[in-house]
Amino acid sequence: MAATAQSVAEICAGARAASLALARAGTAQKDAALEAMALALRDRSDEILTANARDVEAGAEAGLSAALVDRLTLTEQRVEAIAEAVQEIRALADPVGETIDGHRLPNGLDLRRVRVPLGVVAVVYEARPNVTIDCSALCLKSGNAIVLRGSSTAAHSNAVLASVAQGALAAAGIPEAAISLVAGGDREELREIATQEGLVDLVIPRGGEGLKAALVEHATVPVMYAASGNCHVYVDDTADLDEAVAIAVNAKVQRPGVCNAMETLLVHADVGAELLPRVLRELRESGVELRVDGRTRSLAGPLADTLGEATEDDWATEYLALICAVRVVDSAEEAIEHVNRYGSGHSEAIVTGSTDSARAFTSGVDAACVYVNASTRFTDGGVFGMGAEIGNSTQKLHARGPIGLRELTTYKYVIEGSGQVRPG
Repeated sequence: MAATAQSVAEICAGARAASLALARAGTAQKDAALEAMALALRDRSDEILTANARDVEAGAEAGLSAALVDRLTLTEQRVEAIAEAVQEIRALADPVGETIDGHRLPNGLDLRRVRVPLGVVAVVYEARPNVTIDCSALCLKSGNAIVLRGSSTAAHSNAVLASVAQGALAAAGIPEAAISLVAGGDREELREIATQEGLVDLVIPRGGEGLKAALVEHATVPVMYAASGNCHVYVDDTADLDEAVAIAVNAKVQRPGVCNAMETLLVHADVGAELLPRVLRELRESGVELRVDGRTRSLAGPLADTLGEATEDDWATEYLALICAVRVVDSAEEAIEHVNRYGSGHSEAIVTGSTDSARAFTSGVDAACVYVNASTRFTDGGVFGMGAEIGNSTQKLHARGPIGLRELTTYKYVIEGSGQVRPG
């Protein structure tokens, strides 16, 4: 791709110029580009899968974990799902130009607050090639140019997918530089992107704490962290235990290598003797390594001698693997305290039959998404009706939770008058 012959600054400058044209594009033009993108994904599926197979093979040879290989891998079904997500984004209402609110001032001026694109969004991500298309489609629909910086692990996949996206722009008469890929993957490029003041308006990193730390150290451009997910499921003393087992197993096992998977299970002491032997057995049978506190071990029944010992580090770890920490607590308040101390602010769940406990948990837990009697695995822009997501923000400004179309806009005030001047 042409991106390999350009410096990071040149790529960002091209994106800035393209963003001005894209901001003026109408909904029909953007939707035409999205339709072309979905069609090209299907037409070039074999090419995408061939490139991806090279990345997967190299990743396996390099010793990537099973969870990371799963995140890296594309299949025919996953490519189709990516294409469907693009079409879902196309079908969503265009946020650009939407009037958020407005009123007439006493002096007769009409004031409106209107959504506008952010400008240029840089997304830095690791071994998930679907992000290339998800983020490109969301930025396109919301009127933003995007600079993509994937990892070297997915270099072949990202190159083909970015070319698909750029071709869709050209077909709709939108500058190709509105979607740009920074090829490579070393930390110097990351530092350059994060310091492109005046060219890049926002950097969104999707990755672990190491990526976050690298940006914190160098960024002069605003950063919105789509960071780690140290998520919990708490089983209250009033919970339906069949429901609790199903939720805990789903939250840990269904796809362990993603940020909304459960990493720690908290169990109320009053149901521990009945619940823990069941849920620990099902987790173990699903291949989960269990690291537990002493109270859990004492209530675990026949599995007790096979359980690992949880350390302080385990409570704070996002495993992204078939590993789960387990702790017994004496109350919902103690569970809330644990979650707020060790959680990353991503997704937290309570399983309970008590309205009071549910209310205490949802009001007391400091996280972007808080569930009552449901798995944490639902935290996802597509599931939430956003078509897809750029990531899940664990911050509070300016967006929190799944980052979709509206989260990729800011606003301006438009004031219309009839000759008014301000008196002295």
